[in-house]
Amino acid sequence: MKRKVPFFEYPRIFTDHEEDLISILRDIGNRGAFIMQQDLASFETKLAQFTGAKYALGVANATDALQILLMASDLEKDDEIIICSHTMIATASAIHHAGCTPVPVEVGPDRLIDSEDIERAITPRTKAIMPTQLNGRTSNMEVILRIAEEHQLSVFEDSAQALGSTFKGQHAGTFGQGGAISFYPAKVLGCLGDGGAILTNHQDIYDKSYQIRDHGRTPDGTIKLWGLNSRLDNLQAAFLSFQLDKYSTVIERRRQAASIYDARLHHLKQLQLPPKPSTNSDHFDVYQNYEIIAESRDNLIDHLQEAGIGTLIQWGGIAIHQFRNLGFKQSLPKTDNFFSNCLMLPLNATASDDDYHYVCDCIVSFYSS
Repeated sequence: MKRKVPFFEYPRIFTDHEEDLISILRDIGNRGAFIMQQDLASFETKLAQFTGAKYALGVANATDALQILLMASDLEKDDEIIICSHTMIATASAIHHAGCTPVPVEVGPDRLIDSEDIERAITPRTKAIMPTQLNGRTSNMEVILRIAEEHQLSVFEDSAQALGSTFKGQHAGTFGQGGAISFYPAKVLGCLGDGGAILTNHQDIYDKSYQIRDHGRTPDGTIKLWGLNSRLDNLQAAFLSFQLDKYSTVIERRRQAASIYDARLHHLKQLQLPPKPSTNSDHFDVYQNYEIIAESRDNLIDHLQEAGIGTLIQWGGIAIHQFRNLGFKQSLPKTDNFFSNCLMLPLNATASDDDYHYVCDCIVSFYSS
């Protein structure tokens, strides 16, 4: 029987917890606590404790978080920062607006940055590596940190999609100089609007970032540097704090959904699946997305759409190095091939097991016909 399985149901962010969220709104409104209030400070403390970071700082969005991290660090104009071409334009734009130059490299077999291509891209102008911890998976940071140490490079993490993901027990966003987290509504931990956070273990970066997010002001109101207006709304912080209390349950549900896909689809030779959920791996993945590589991808999309199933090609199907109008000239054939075949299937905590089995039934029927 045909059913409807949207890629993501935005209304359920609100409707699943409507009474609680309205109660939070009423409390914030009655207190008039809208900007830089205790709810934000409490959420930052809770987020730092959850990730094991020394410091967490709420900002307007994850793009600002990346830019502020770079502005708070010892980088100079036109310094090169290596990124994976399989990332959102926000990764590159944050680097650009911080005065540096993004250098995209190949995507690896795990859908994350190719560590071998990092080394090939290093030049005398290279000053940092910024891996994107994509789809809820953290890169092999042991290798990346080794490369960085050998070449005396800094490491920043675009961990927008990876809150709760770990590598060898350490949380995404807590390696190197710092990381950025996104609370965009469709993220595993999403607010009812835009939102982001900086994670860092470095007090100097935290202190500078704290000032930059609020026009360069120190706690006593002194202006010591040029800043931005990038504060996480107190109301959104309160919403996020409420959801963070339930976050482990949400992560477990997403991992269960990924297990269904893996069990039902791993035998199909026409597909390459992401790494499967495991309890004895260096990686603990939270499955922000379930991204596959599929033969006859575009026909598969049409087939699933006819069955009422929503899918998505990440970043509109365009890799960073393919934005030639922005000045990128790299030749990255592995990434070009990846983007010709990549596809994200529905995966979130609100869909049922029956929904996921229905998606699998439709995929199996497509490749069996």
